[in-house]
Amino acid sequence: MSQTRTSTNSRPQPLARWLLIVAGLVIVTIVVGGITRLTESGLSITQWKPLSGILPPLSEAAWANEFAHYRAIDQYAAIHSGMSMAQFKGIFIWEYLHRILGRLVGMAIALPLVWFWLCRAIPTGYHLRLLALLALVGLQGALGWLMVRSGLQHGMIAVAPLWLAAHLLTALFTLSGLIWTALDLIYLAKHPNARPARLTPFTALIGAILALQLAYGALMAGLRAGHVSDSWPLMNGRFYPGPTQLGRGMLDNLTADPAIVHFIHRWLAWILVFGLIILARRVKNIHQRPISIAIHCLFGVQILLGIATIISGVAIWLAVLHQLIGALLVATCAWACHSLGRRN
Repeated sequence: MSQTRTSTNSRPQPLARWLLIVAGLVIVTIVVGGITRLTESGLSITQWKPLSGILPPLSEAAWANEFAHYRAIDQYAAIHSGMSMAQFKGIFIWEYLHRILGRLVGMAIALPLVWFWLCRAIPTGYHLRLLALLALVGLQGALGWLMVRSGLQHGMIAVAPLWLAAHLLTALFTLSGLIWTALDLIYLAKHPNARPARLTPFTALIGAILALQLAYGALMAGLRAGHVSDSWPLMNGRFYPGPTQLGRGMLDNLTADPAIVHFIHRWLAWILVFGLIILARRVKNIHQRPISIAIHCLFGVQILLGIATIISGVAIWLAVLHQLIGALLVATCAWACHSLGRRN
């Protein structure tokens, strides 16, 4: 099998640091996106202006124009009817920050990539992978606008939950790709003939379960399913709540019924925990104890935050922490899976 070799000009270590910085920006963007969703701010900007949208409204007339656009959509009448200009500015700023961070992530990956490419600093075999990461960031922006547009349609008072799930999963997949590639480059800097790590069947299975749980977490947010029950472990005195939207097909129940989505997210977590315990044991067996400890700590905190979020009636600060720890768990699992793939 062919091996990846570094050229005279290639600089794996600076490339790795760059990708880890971008990964950090992605995590911040995910957290702000969570706040945007929880504060019902995502539809406060009703237009997509890639260039002029970089600047916020700079005059009272501009603010009045933005507010008029927002009052014209169905969400305003259903959720924020009668809000003041000051209240509108409060929700506008979260969506604005989220969009600015998205642009910042795009520039943070695109501009250094061009520089490293021109300097011939990219090791052989990594050019297409870095372009794929850039494409994922672009896809993330496109999905973000499609998500917002879904909520602007007549009769909609929020974004479509499936678009929200696609938007979040793409962000987390991008985060995993950034971490994985950075770790490959760090290892390459130490071992010039090193091959990239590969997914094993076991780590692919763990990744699939984690992705499914994250998708249901996004559906929980999109459907406001956390409000179905504020008790744990039972849901309103029952283990299985049953569907709340009768007469629908099984697929609808699995993805669009708030009670069923809540039930699946609640108990799928324990299947994931079982898999993560095995993952942690395997990385510990290859002398990567810090990764094992990190996995145990993160999924423990994540479970406690999930329960606390439900019992609190979805307190925003708890829900945001739940999303942050979820993103950190994704990054740590990528680290663990990379360690196992590097030794197989």
